Amino acid sequence: MADQESFVDHAELMKLAKSFEQHSYDLESTLKKFVAETGEEAISDGFGVLTESEEVTSAYIEYSADVAGAMKSIYTHLDAIGAGLKQVTANTEANDQGVGALFGNHGGKR
Repeated sequence: MADQESFVDHAELMKLAKSFEQHSYDLESTLKKFVAETGEEAISDGFGVLTESEEVTSAYIEYSADVAGAMKSIYTHLDAIGAGLKQVTANTEANDQGVGALFGNHGGKR
């Protein structure tokens, strides 16, 4: 273990964090469209008010809500991963600067 070296490429880590956040944003946008097209109002308008359609309407609304909830969980999780990666980057940058200062590197000043 003593012979192992660790290196973090801050730029690549930030690129990865932004990628997770972009996917989260894209999924959130898709969810908004999905809810607009399959929400309770859209479903009720589509199936009408026939007595026999009430059961189908209720099942469809429940299914739509379940899908929307799952999509929200996914984009929230992706966003949290991106935020976590940004925090790791900030922590490692601060650590690198601290270690550099211990060894006499003061941002190019001595």
